[in-house]
Amino acid sequence: MSRTALADSMLPLSGRRGLVLGVANAHSIAWGCAEALHAQGAALVLSCLNEKARPWVQPLADTLGAPLIDCNVEVEGELEHLVAQAVETLGGLDFVIHSIAWAPLAELHGRVIDSSAAGFARAMTVSCHSLAALARLCEPHLGAGSALVTMTYHGAEEAIPHYGLMGPVKAALESTVRYLAVELGAKGVRVHAVSPGPVPTRAASGIEDFDDLMATAAAESPLRRLVTLDEIGALTAFLVGPGASGMTGQTIYVDAGFHAVR
Repeated sequence: MSRTALADSMLPLSGRRGLVLGVANAHSIAWGCAEALHAQGAALVLSCLNEKARPWVQPLADTLGAPLIDCNVEVEGELEHLVAQAVETLGGLDFVIHSIAWAPLAELHGRVIDSSAAGFARAMTVSCHSLAALARLCEPHLGAGSALVTMTYHGAEEAIPHYGLMGPVKAALESTVRYLAVELGAKGVRVHAVSPGPVPTRAASGIEDFDDLMATAAAESPLRRLVTLDEIGALTAFLVGPGASGMTGQTIYVDAGFHAVR
């Protein structure tokens, strides 16, 4: 074995195979996770929303040598196709990263009390139920020691100004994580939610006064700063790796300590 091959075989996630959903561009949380997972030796398949997103995502996927597959969870059959292609490409799955969330802009900018049933349902379908659907599709391919990780936000625990409809949706997502952890635990499959502090992603740009939210987080967090994509990715890589083998069903913060003071 060459020195390079030997070094690669000693990486924490060497030999592990994973699917990362929701890469939008170089500033997306999903991309921060993909970079960290790849750096620790994992083989990956990535997804982006559609062909419109591909010009921003394909060059990123190419740097990792990772196949990129379009997946809009609102389109019937696309999630099934993504999982099937990932399993075929990788020969199986050891972890899955769910980093997709969306709400209609009108609902996101309005009061929860004024939200429409249709808008609420779409936000829940994309941001929450897609995790359950993904887990069901991946379950036959996940064995002992595998992991499923999704992304949440402190707005699930506290009413954050301008976070609106996504607060109840993320609360449902965190509850879903706990139920999935119980349902999959007997098979040795672990399930977690990572709760990053605010980072300037394209998805976050839809939240009104997001700059003020980031400024507040940086000023009031015990570490007096925001977190980075590298830090979010590092936590995610730890959770899917052997070091977290005794952990499941948790919401784990990486937010410079903001949750501890709010």
